Amino acid sequence: MPRPLPGKPAPALEARLVGGGTWRLAEQTPQNFSLVVAYRGLHCPICKIYLKDLHSRLGAFAERGVEAVALSADSEERAAEAKQGWQLPDLALAHSLDLDTARSWGLYLSAGHGKTSAGVDEPALFTEPGVFLVRADGTLYYANTQSMPFARPSFEDLAKAVDFALQKNYPARGEAE
Repeated sequence: MPRPLPGKPAPALEARLVGGGTWRLAEQTPQNFSLVVAYRGLHCPICKIYLKDLHSRLGAFAERGVEAVALSADSEERAAEAKQGWQLPDLALAHSLDLDTARSWGLYLSAGHGKTSAGVDEPALFTEPGVFLVRADGTLYYANTQSMPFARPSFEDLAKAVDFALQKNYPARGEAE
């Protein structure tokens, strides 16, 4: 399946939210960007650290006109456990991401291999990490997908990149076909 291209319309995206409701990319109205963070799931201790960092920076992103959502293919129960156990009360956390939708976003999928170092079973299939910025007009601006849980882009750096992009009216890159 081809990956999405910056500068082009982002693929459709929707997932159910922990606590009720559905998050739909097409319904988002950020001042500048929607920040979409795909995480592996409850089984991933690195995801816990990463999403806690994102949670701590939600205000900084909001000041930049960026609204964030984190999503996974985890079940509602596992996502709710992550939201509560990882102390993410203000982060929109979505679950049950359709794997075909994940593929349309260029996310890598992995097969479960039992318990992780956190002592939690991996699901049979789950997504690997991805970070995306989608402009308010629905076009993809930034995409970062990974095949491993390690060495993710920092949210501090991403906030600085948003500042630069907005100040310089920097175009989406990686757009050439």
